[in-house]
Amino acid sequence: MLSTLLPLFSTALFYGLYYLISTFKFDVQIAPSAVPFDFLLQLCVAYILYALSKRLWIFLVIQALVMGLLYVGNAVKIAFFGGPIMPDDVFALRSLLLILEGWRFFAAAVPLAAIAGLLLFNFTMRHWSAYLASVVAILLGITIIYKPNMLLEPLDKHIGNSVWDQRSNYLWRGATLYLLQEGTRHFAMADVPPDMDVAQRAAENLLGAIPKPVESGKPFTPRNIHIILLESFWDPNGLKKAHYKQNPLAPDFRKLWKSADYSHAMDPVFGGYTANSEFEVLCGFPVTKDNVKFERQLLNDVPCLPHILAENGYRTVVSHPNVPVFWNRVNAYRRMGFQTYWSINDFVLDDMNREFLSDVSLYRQVMEKISDSLDKKQPILDYIVTYFGHWNYPLSESRPNKVSSPSSVEEVSSYANTVYYKSRELMTFIDQLRKRDPDSIIVFFGDHLPFLGENFAGYVDSGVLAANRSDFTPDMFKFYVSTPMIIIDGQRGPIKFGSLPLYQVPKLLLNLVNFNEPTIMDYVTPLPGMRVRPLPGLHFNLLADGKIDLCAEPHHSEACALSSRWLQDVSVVGNDLFIGRQFTRPKHPPIESVKPASGEMAPIQAGDSQGQTSLFSMP
Repeated sequence: MLSTLLPLFSTALFYGLYYLISTFKFDVQIAPSAVPFDFLLQLCVAYILYALSKRLWIFLVIQALVMGLLYVGNAVKIAFFGGPIMPDDVFALRSLLLILEGWRFFAAAVPLAAIAGLLLFNFTMRHWSAYLASVVAILLGITIIYKPNMLLEPLDKHIGNSVWDQRSNYLWRGATLYLLQEGTRHFAMADVPPDMDVAQRAAENLLGAIPKPVESGKPFTPRNIHIILLESFWDPNGLKKAHYKQNPLAPDFRKLWKSADYSHAMDPVFGGYTANSEFEVLCGFPVTKDNVKFERQLLNDVPCLPHILAENGYRTVVSHPNVPVFWNRVNAYRRMGFQTYWSINDFVLDDMNREFLSDVSLYRQVMEKISDSLDKKQPILDYIVTYFGHWNYPLSESRPNKVSSPSSVEEVSSYANTVYYKSRELMTFIDQLRKRDPDSIIVFFGDHLPFLGENFAGYVDSGVLAANRSDFTPDMFKFYVSTPMIIIDGQRGPIKFGSLPLYQVPKLLLNLVNFNEPTIMDYVTPLPGMRVRPLPGLHFNLLADGKIDLCAEPHHSEACALSSRWLQDVSVVGNDLFIGRQFTRPKHPPIESVKPASGEMAPIQAGDSQGQTSLFSMP
């Protein structure tokens, strides 16, 4: 009798312990009204585990680990990124483990390995209760996967759901119910390839909503294009109450940025998920959901910017000194049209900030690698993804701290010192690049804002963000996604474009080289009078008069209704192109007047996880 009550006592103990840790350590408190039902669901899980367990002490270890992952794991993610663990985070787990070092790797990997190993070791079917538990678990799994709406509709009706505020969903449901409800929603709302009629109707809507473009009449003029993605690059001077005693940004960066009227990119992510910013700047379609597009939403060979340029005589290369498989980059870069991928084993790791290659070393080595193309005047798309700048912003001994702040948030000072070196190393490279390649197009931008303490602490201190995303004003949402971006149009200098959604960059670059053929970027030509920035669960419109129209369900403004319909059509066409049968893919031959220097297309090269070279055929 006592043993059958063990799950009740253990669930109560662990629930209370993790509730206190979540509340007092991470300031994430599940609503008291949600606790009874959340506890009851967790108790059901406990009895299922108990019924399938051989040894009671192993059952207790498994339960402690599982509940810790649910309650403390969600609190950690909310504190760092503003939202709880989502189903798609399971697919990002491999990339997370690849980037973690030292104790952080073991802190993440050991519990997961322990749960899996102990479940297998402790599994038993010796009692009728084990068969009953198995039937319940299997029936629930089948329902979630194959008939998710049978669960989702009553849950949403009686418990509610905020499309855009996942933190509040978590706090008002508790971890167990949140996992059940959002796991079910994951299957109910999974992206599916549209059929031909649906895809073509959406494509017609998009092309019909914009004025017919007027061709410039100028011939396609290949020019070198250099795109530099700057990890976590942002202007710390936005933190007015940080009271920096030195200016973190390089003076020549600020001078150049001023000449561009302080232009900004509006990125799809905050604090991480760099691959989504990459997807937008290379493929020209917005990311609208809280998942990594490179992982499972880029299954086809697609005429993104690298593919279009490679098809018309460019050499297309990408450089990123990280393990090549991170965020599925080997496959993603190949499908987008890159011919060469230089990853960590293709660089000499001669100047490191802990595990991150310095930007100055990366720039020098990339310049060495592309010098042959520059000398031969072969047009090149040179795409660089920097690695230095990741949290927790380590510096080498050769880079002593130069910037200080009285802020109690550690990252406010450590990040500013990272930017001090990052901006100066960047401007040295830009100066070199403009002298070596004066007519080229150069783009550089921050991929997302930096993490500055739990619950946006560094931003909250200066009043630029609220601690809870549900309390953001429209201006805060724009701030939340805005990073410096400068586009240099050769000898004409920086372009003044204001705040531009990152997915609109590829079309702008094609216009600068007078590429007038139809492309997939035509589908996301901005609606007249507004620029649309989608975020998971909501979007906002930056209107022509500078006002920000925040569009969270239900929509109240005419502009929100218009942009919502536009985004629905964009999503349909995007699914057709990236995971479907590509009914909407533009069909046109390469421009005949431009050919590669060798007379034929070079093979695609990508370093694999061992640093060896593998070859692919150009689509």
